[in-house]
Amino acid sequence: MSKSDISIALLHYPVLNKNGETGSSAVTNLDIHDIARLSRTYGLKNYYIVTPLQDQKSLVKKIVEHWTINKGGQINPDRKEALGIVKICDSIDDVKNNLLKDGLSPVLISTTAVKKKDSIEMETLKEMISDNKKHFLIILGTAWGLAEEIFEKSDYVLEPVETGSDYNHLSVRSAAAIIIDRLLSDR
Repeated sequence: MSKSDISIALLHYPVLNKNGETGSSAVTNLDIHDIARLSRTYGLKNYYIVTPLQDQKSLVKKIVEHWTINKGGQINPDRKEALGIVKICDSIDDVKNNLLKDGLSPVLISTTAVKKKDSIEMETLKEMISDNKKHFLIILGTAWGLAEEIFEKSDYVLEPVETGSDYNHLSVRSAAAIIIDRLLSDR
């Protein structure tokens, strides 16, 4: 199994708001850049940004194009390379269909900061990735986490990042980096 057999998706819909209601969240420039750089550094196949909102998709497209086909890419070729793997989709179903068109049948892995019944341990997923011949899609949520419908569509839910602290409020960029490092590093 190579690292290119993993993709990552950052969902901005459907996610939970602070009241536990399903809604959407805004895309942030830092998430676009940092998770793209993480994905490229660890050799992931794709980085999907998921939002059905046209203004948010336009913003992502404008930022990505600045760094891939406009002046930014000439100034910073490393950033161009990282942002070159960003793809914009309306829904998790669109992400899955995109992977299927590429001949990949993804195993969907949802993440959460809250312990869920029947979640799998990080080490178990790491072993699955190294032993399996399938493509894995790691799904991250924004706002207050993924909506329940995403967990229902997933093959597995990954246990929360264990920190040994009673405080659990990582940024999605930090959580993504920790998860990918723990899954793919040889340490």
